[in-house]
Amino acid sequence: MKRPWVLKIVFAIAALVLLYGGPTFGQEPTRRTLHDAATGKLKPAELPVNFNRTGGPLTKRLPFISNGTLVAAHEALSAAEMRAEEADGQDPGSFANIGQVNVTLGCSDRLGSDDHNNTRVNQDCTFRRQAEEKIVFNPANPRNLLAGANDSRVGFNQCSIAWSTDGGATWGDMLPPFRQKVNNPDGETPTAGDPNSHTILAGPGTGHTYDAGSDPAPAFDSQGRGFYTCVGFDVLSNAAMVYVAQSPLGAQGSFFRNIGTFSRRFIVVEDNNPNVFHDKPFNTADIFPGSPNRDNVYVTWTVFRFGCGPGGGFCSNAIFGSMSTDHGLTFSTPEEISGNSPTLCFFGDFFDSTRNPNDCDLDQGSDPIVQPNGDLVVVFNNGNTAANNPNAQQLAVHCKPSGSSPAGTAHLNCGSPAKVGDDVIANEPQCDFGRGPEECVPGPWIRTNDFPRIAENRANGDVFATWQDYRNGEYDIQLARSADGGLTWTSLGTVNPDSGLDHYFAAIDVVSGRRTDHVGVSYYRSERVPNENATPPGGFAPPQPGVQQGNSDYVLAGGRAPILPFSFDVLSPVFAPPDGAQAGFNGDYSGLTIVGDEAHPIWSDTRNADPFTPLNGVVHDEDVFTTERDVPNGVAKQSIGQVGKN
Repeated sequence: MKRPWVLKIVFAIAALVLLYGGPTFGQEPTRRTLHDAATGKLKPAELPVNFNRTGGPLTKRLPFISNGTLVAAHEALSAAEMRAEEADGQDPGSFANIGQVNVTLGCSDRLGSDDHNNTRVNQDCTFRRQAEEKIVFNPANPRNLLAGANDSRVGFNQCSIAWSTDGGATWGDMLPPFRQKVNNPDGETPTAGDPNSHTILAGPGTGHTYDAGSDPAPAFDSQGRGFYTCVGFDVLSNAAMVYVAQSPLGAQGSFFRNIGTFSRRFIVVEDNNPNVFHDKPFNTADIFPGSPNRDNVYVTWTVFRFGCGPGGGFCSNAIFGSMSTDHGLTFSTPEEISGNSPTLCFFGDFFDSTRNPNDCDLDQGSDPIVQPNGDLVVVFNNGNTAANNPNAQQLAVHCKPSGSSPAGTAHLNCGSPAKVGDDVIANEPQCDFGRGPEECVPGPWIRTNDFPRIAENRANGDVFATWQDYRNGEYDIQLARSADGGLTWTSLGTVNPDSGLDHYFAAIDVVSGRRTDHVGVSYYRSERVPNENATPPGGFAPPQPGVQQGNSDYVLAGGRAPILPFSFDVLSPVFAPPDGAQAGFNGDYSGLTIVGDEAHPIWSDTRNADPFTPLNGVVHDEDVFTTERDVPNGVAKQSIGQVGKN
C-alpha cells in the first residue's frame, strides 16, 4: 500500500524516535537479547496509531517476548549475580505399562482446609513456584493425562512434566530431558542424513548446556506417544532452542527420551545470535485415525528478528511452524506461516524495509490444532492493525501439511490469515515490574497477555478460539467460532456473565463426540483496584490502593455455543496474590482438556503457606492443581461478580 510522502516522512521520524529515543528494541550489536529484555534494557517495539495536533505520534506497544521466559531469565540472572544419552528413536512396542503404579509421590498433601476436591499436580517438596500450565489426554487411553508447567524447584526455571494414569487422581512428575544438550547451531544445518535446517542464522554455539526453560506444552498422538515442547535458553548468551521430547509407546508420559549432547534429534530450531530469539512454542499432534497425516507432530512459535536499521534494532516477530512425520525424531525446516493480508495487516515493512507492507509480522502467542481431515489451524495475536486502530487483533491461518520430514520435503502450506476477532487493548492497565509498563492485572499484580487459545469439536470440525480483552472496561473472556476450518470466523461475544472482576488466562476445549457444540472455558477471576482503567504515571505498583491486594479464584464455564454468557462453577479456594520472590507472575496461561463430558482444568494458585518464610523468599507458594468436573451447560444471568462465589 503506497503511503503519501508526508506520511512516509512522519513515519520515518517516528521510527527514529522509537529506535533511539524511546522504548525500543534498538540495541548495539553486542546485545544479549534475552538478558537485555529481562533487565528492561530491551523494550517492546511501538507503532504509531494516529497523530495529535502537534504531529507527534501516539503509539501502541507490540507483542513482546513472553512473560514466562522473561521471568525465568530475570530469576536466573539474579541467581547468577549471587553465585550423553542419544535416543535411538525406536519404540518398544505397545504394552500395558513399564511398572507404573497409581500412587502420588512426594508432598502431594498440600491442599488446604478447603480443598474444593482439588489434586496437587506437582509433587516436589520445595516451596518454589510452579505456574503456567497446559494439559492433554491420551486418545488411546483417556485416563492417561499429560501436563506441563513452569517450575522453579531447582532455582533456574525449567519446564516440568507431570503425568497421571488414573484420570488425574494421582500424579508423578519430573524435570525435562534436555539437560545434557549443548548449544551448537552450526551442527543444525542440513546434512546428507537430514536435509532440514534446524536453525535460522546458524553460527558457532556456546559450547555450554542450557540454563533454563519456559513455555511448556504437552501433546499425544493417536497411538499414545507423548510429546513435550519447551523453549530452552541461556540467560548470559543468545543461545535459544525449541525442542520436542518424545515419550514412547507404553510409557504413558512417565518417561521421555533424552536429547543427546550434540544431537539433532527432537530439535525444532536452535540459534545463538543477537539477531534472532525463539519464544512461546505450542505443539499438537494429529490424533485422527482417518487422517492422511495421522500422528504428525506440529510446533508453532514466535521468531523475534533484530538487526534492522543503523542501530541494529527490531525487525519483526512473525509466527513460524515446523512438523514431524516420524514421531518427533526429525522436524522440518522452520517456515514463516503468519502470512500477509492487504485488508488485515499494515506496517509490515515499518521496521524492516525489505518486507511486504502487508505482512502480518508483529505476532505472539500462537496455538495450533489439527482437524479431522489432517489440516492444521493456527490462531495468534497480531499487532499489524491500521493507523487509526489503537487495538490489536486475533488472526488464524489454515494449513494443509504435506511431505516427509526425514526426506526434507515437509511443508505446512498455510494460506493467508483470517480475522478471528478484535483484541481491544485500549485502556488496559499497565504495571511496572522493573522493566517499565507492562500489561497486567493490578489486583494480584501479575503480568498478563491477550494471546488466543484454540479448540475444536472433533465430531463436526467446528473450531473455537477464546481470549481476554478490555472491551468492557475490564478483562473479560471472548469467544469466536469457525464452521469452515478456520477460513472464516464469527465473534460470539463475552463468555463470563459477571462484571466487576478481571477475567483472564482462558483455556478452552469442547465436549467430545457430540454434533452440537458444548464448549468449556476455564479462567481466573481477580478483584479489581480503584480506577483500574486509568493507569497512573509509571504504572500500577504496590502500595497503591488495591495493588497486590486483590484475591483470586479459578472457574470453569460451559454452555452450548453460540448462546452466551456461559454458566460457571468455582473450582479453587480463594487465594492471595503471589508475593516475595514469586510476586508479579502467575504464568502466561492455564489449561483445560475434556474427556467425554468430564473436564480436567489445570491452574496454579497460592493457597499453600511457606513455613520457612522469610528465608525462603515467599509467604504464599504457587503450586499447580487440577480437578475433574462435569462441564457446566447453561446460560447465566448477568451479575456482579464476587471472588469465591458463583
